[in-house]
Amino acid sequence: MSELLEAAKLLLPEVSAERNDSQRLSDRCRFIEILTFADPDEILAMLHYVIEKDYFFPVWARNLAYRLACLQRPDDPDLLREAAIDLFNFGPDWNDISDSLMAEADRIDPEGKIQRNQ
Repeated sequence: MSELLEAAKLLLPEVSAERNDSQRLSDRCRFIEILTFADPDEILAMLHYVIEKDYFFPVWARNLAYRLACLQRPDDPDLLREAAIDLFNFGPDWNDISDSLMAEADRIDPEGKIQRNQ
Protein backbone atom coordinates (compact mmCIF):
# COMPACT_ATOMS: atom_id res chain seq x y z
CA MET A 1 0.00 0.00 0.00
CA SER A 2 1.27 3.44 -0.87
CA GLU A 3 2.63 5.89 1.65
CA LEU A 4 0.03 8.43 0.49
CA LEU A 5 -2.83 6.03 1.12
CA GLU A 6 -1.48 5.17 4.56
CA ALA A 7 -1.29 8.89 5.40
CA ALA A 8 -4.80 9.46 4.04
CA LYS A 9 -6.26 6.68 6.17
CA LEU A 10 -5.15 8.57 9.27
CA LEU A 11 -7.49 11.40 8.23
CA LEU A 12 -10.58 9.19 8.10
CA PRO A 13 -13.01 10.18 10.87
CA GLU A 14 -12.99 6.81 12.65
CA VAL A 15 -9.19 6.88 12.93
CA SER A 16 -8.81 10.60 13.56
CA ALA A 17 -11.28 10.49 16.46
CA GLU A 18 -9.01 8.09 18.34
CA ARG A 19 -5.96 10.36 18.09
CA ASN A 20 -5.04 13.38 20.21
CA ASP A 21 -4.74 16.92 18.82
CA SER A 22 -0.98 16.72 18.37
CA GLN A 23 -1.24 13.44 16.48
CA ARG A 24 -4.03 14.80 14.24
CA LEU A 25 -1.95 17.85 13.38
CA SER A 26 1.05 15.67 12.62
CA ASP A 27 -1.15 13.40 10.47
CA ARG A 28 -2.38 16.38 8.45
CA CYS A 29 1.11 17.76 7.94
CA ARG A 30 2.44 14.36 6.86
CA PHE A 31 -0.47 13.87 4.44
CA ILE A 32 0.18 17.28 2.85
CA GLU A 33 3.91 16.59 2.57
CA ILE A 34 3.41 13.24 0.86
CA LEU A 35 0.57 14.51 -1.34
CA THR A 36 2.68 17.43 -2.56
CA PHE A 37 5.12 15.10 -4.32
CA ALA A 38 2.71 12.35 -5.41
CA ASP A 39 1.99 11.67 -9.06
CA PRO A 40 -1.59 11.95 -10.34
CA ASP A 41 -2.12 8.18 -10.58
CA GLU A 42 -1.19 7.74 -6.93
CA ILE A 43 -3.39 10.69 -5.93
CA LEU A 44 -6.39 9.31 -7.81
CA ALA A 45 -5.91 5.81 -6.41
CA MET A 46 -5.84 7.28 -2.91
CA LEU A 47 -8.92 9.44 -3.54
CA HIS A 48 -10.91 6.57 -5.01
CA TYR A 49 -10.06 4.36 -2.04
CA VAL A 50 -10.84 6.86 0.73
CA ILE A 51 -13.97 8.22 -0.93
CA GLU A 52 -15.30 4.70 -1.37
CA LYS A 53 -14.38 3.90 2.23
CA ASP A 54 -15.79 7.08 3.76
CA TYR A 55 -17.75 9.80 2.00
CA PHE A 56 -16.70 12.25 4.71
CA PHE A 57 -12.99 12.12 4.01
CA PRO A 58 -12.06 15.73 4.87
CA VAL A 59 -13.19 18.15 2.19
CA TRP A 60 -9.98 20.19 2.47
CA ALA A 61 -7.94 17.05 1.75
CA ARG A 62 -10.14 16.07 -1.20
CA ASN A 63 -9.98 19.55 -2.69
CA LEU A 64 -6.22 19.76 -2.29
CA ALA A 65 -5.68 16.30 -3.78
CA TYR A 66 -7.89 16.98 -6.80
CA ARG A 67 -6.25 20.38 -7.31
CA LEU A 68 -2.76 18.86 -7.34
CA ALA A 69 -3.85 16.07 -9.68
CA CYS A 70 -5.49 18.58 -12.06
CA LEU A 71 -2.40 20.78 -12.03
CA GLN A 72 -0.34 17.79 -13.14
CA ARG A 73 -2.88 16.77 -15.79
CA PRO A 74 -4.55 19.97 -16.99
CA ASP A 75 -5.57 18.41 -20.32
CA ASP A 76 -7.28 15.31 -18.87
CA PRO A 77 -11.02 15.90 -19.35
CA ASP A 78 -12.01 12.84 -17.31
CA LEU A 79 -10.00 14.05 -14.33
CA LEU A 80 -11.36 17.60 -14.67
CA ARG A 81 -14.92 16.25 -14.73
CA GLU A 82 -14.29 14.01 -11.73
CA ALA A 83 -12.85 16.95 -9.77
CA ALA A 84 -15.76 19.17 -10.84
CA ILE A 85 -18.34 16.64 -9.71
CA ASP A 86 -16.59 16.20 -6.37
CA LEU A 87 -16.49 19.97 -5.80
CA PHE A 88 -20.13 20.30 -6.80
CA ASN A 89 -21.05 17.81 -4.05
CA PHE A 90 -19.72 20.23 -1.45
CA GLY A 91 -21.09 23.49 -2.91
CA PRO A 92 -22.50 25.95 -3.32
CA ASP A 93 -19.34 27.84 -2.34
CA TRP A 94 -17.33 26.03 -5.02
CA ASN A 95 -19.98 25.76 -7.74
CA ASP A 96 -18.29 28.44 -9.86
CA ILE A 97 -15.01 26.52 -9.75
CA SER A 98 -16.87 23.29 -10.51
CA ASP A 99 -18.55 24.94 -13.50
CA SER A 100 -15.18 26.24 -14.72
CA LEU A 101 -13.58 22.79 -14.49
CA MET A 102 -16.53 21.21 -16.31
CA ALA A 103 -16.39 23.88 -19.04
CA GLU A 104 -12.67 23.27 -19.54
CA ALA A 105 -13.26 19.52 -19.77
CA ASP A 106 -16.03 20.12 -22.32
CA ARG A 107 -13.74 22.40 -24.32
CA ILE A 108 -11.05 19.70 -24.40
CA ASP A 109 -13.48 16.84 -25.08
CA PRO A 110 -16.88 18.04 -26.35
CA GLU A 111 -17.97 14.43 -27.01
CA GLY A 112 -17.71 13.56 -23.31
CA LYS A 113 -19.92 16.45 -22.19
CA ILE A 114 -21.95 15.65 -19.07
CA GLN A 115 -25.41 17.14 -18.68
CA ARG A 116 -26.15 18.42 -15.21
CA ASN A 117 -29.29 19.98 -13.75
CA GLN A 118 -28.79 23.61 -12.80
